[in-house]
Amino acid sequence: MTLVNLYIESNPNPNSLKFVAPFMLVPEGKSFDFPDAESAGSSPLALELFEYDFVDRVFYMSNFVTVTKNDSAEWVEVRAKIKEHIKNYLESGRDLFDDTFIEAPAEQDPELISRIKDILEEYVKPAVEMDGGAIIFDSYNEGTVIVSLQGSCNGCPSSTITLKAGIENILTTMVPEVKKVEAVGQ
Repeated sequence: MTLVNLYIESNPNPNSLKFVAPFMLVPEGKSFDFPDAESAGSSPLALELFEYDFVDRVFYMSNFVTVTKNDSAEWVEVRAKIKEHIKNYLESGRDLFDDTFIEAPAEQDPELISRIKDILEEYVKPAVEMDGGAIIFDSYNEGTVIVSLQGSCNGCPSSTITLKAGIENILTTMVPEVKKVEAVGQ
């Protein structure tokens, strides 16, 4: 058994905390968002975390797990319990995904979409990731970029400001074809 020293980071979403491990949990550039227990079917750790009635969302990226809670509990009451649960799981050496997990193959993008994705990857993703979330390109249609906000960004009070003042400003400046940015479910 390997000892794991997790640390906790807060982020702009008061209902989310980022539990950071000293090693990569998922491959670089990959993220996995579980908005409910049903979506977590191939991830034993996420399923276990959803057994807590206050857990609303689980998100994996790089070397961290972001947990979003509902209003039935305060972080001061439950953060140590969640930290200990994740720590014990990682120390057990169990995989984050079971044998039923299948990842869809990547498709080749048109040049405009590749440029948009590259800008999101280079300029936006690092800042969003620091806050325990992720931004995923969803689609482009007639000047509008649609993104998905995951992890702590989903439901965060600051996400609309980040989306319009940050992401939209960067994309409209760097890609003249882009006129606005919207988020799925926002």
